Amino acid sequence: MNVRAQLGLLRRQLLSSVYSRRVLLKSERPIVSFTFDDFPRTAFTVGGRILKSYGARGTYYAAVGLMNMSNDLGEQFRRDDLNTLLGDGHELASHTFSHVSCRSVSCSKFRKEVDKGRRAIEELTGQSDSGNFAFPFGEVTLNAKRAVGADVASCRSIWQGLNGPEVDLNLLLANSLYGDRARCPQVQELILDNERRRSWLIFYSHDVHHTPSRFGCTPALLEFAVSFASHRNARILTVAEAVAELVVHPLGTDSCFKSGHDPAEILTGR
Repeated sequence: MNVRAQLGLLRRQLLSSVYSRRVLLKSERPIVSFTFDDFPRTAFTVGGRILKSYGARGTYYAAVGLMNMSNDLGEQFRRDDLNTLLGDGHELASHTFSHVSCRSVSCSKFRKEVDKGRRAIEELTGQSDSGNFAFPFGEVTLNAKRAVGADVASCRSIWQGLNGPEVDLNLLLANSLYGDRARCPQVQELILDNERRRSWLIFYSHDVHHTPSRFGCTPALLEFAVSFASHRNARILTVAEAVAELVVHPLGTDSCFKSGHDPAEILTGR
């Protein structure tokens, strides 16, 4: 392992070990959640329809500053999509306002971006966001984990893994759902592993299209994942529904090192 890889591993271990809010997962059945970031319209118009056909609902992490725009993920959500999404029982969560990385701005500015995004959702819909948050680009710093985690119900990363039996509400693990049916074997194994462990598996994607971006998936892949999870008798819950159960069994909050040094200064993290 080269020096850069070693530093990356050390940084991940550090981010995982401090500023955590650990709770205990005590579900008799495995939980699977389907989440979409930004979000492109197809995540709802196509992805939401697939979920609903199986009696399931998804979590949509919206960056309101992207509303009515188009980018490499396709057309982004429109104002009217939000009311329809909520009316269908899906969860509307936050993803900052401008889809900015916490590694590109100061912690104070990032926190303002998070607050602005949450306020924008409330102004548009007349109700608060769900309280759950996902880090744009999956980029996390220690200071951002500490500052944002204090204000929201949960923070979701893009670090692979299963959540449980202990779950860090400040850094939920999630797994990409990208590509076409060639990914079905990996998706199936994740769902089966989650079943064996009786843990919480979170999938994330962006657009849902027959020719998706490199950050999206085809309808066929999403439908396979939802269908297989349902067939295996997993509980398909939104992040909000899963978090509502987790907070019943708190394990406490991790502080920082007792050395007097802020680990946020380590490894050039902001």
